Amino acid sequence: MSANAARSTEPSAPLKPSALSAPTVELKEGVLWVSGAIDAHTVIALRAEGERLIKTVSDRLVVDLEGLSTTHSVVLSMLLCWSRLAEKQGVALSFREAPGRLVSLAALSNLEDWLQSRP
Repeated sequence: MSANAARSTEPSAPLKPSALSAPTVELKEGVLWVSGAIDAHTVIALRAEGERLIKTVSDRLVVDLEGLSTTHSVVLSMLLCWSRLAEKQGVALSFREAPGRLVSLAALSNLEDWLQSRP
């Protein structure tokens, strides 16, 4: 294939929003930073990575949710899984900067106070 044949003059398709903000979880100085677009397709890997990181903490951990770009019930499920693991590991887990929509979802299950806990 020639170099000219490989080039396209058509504009490229726009990236999907989830491709623009792939979800990540990082542990830095006692804070688990969660960011990006989490959905049913990405939550399993993100949950596993978060669990791996939680297992490296010995006493306290704050989960910062400010970087979330989407709010789905799968996020709440993931956070509940992390909370159960942290309790099992003896780690005091708290959350900060939960988006309003996530707090509203949590309220539907009477979890609003749990989600808005502070260190």
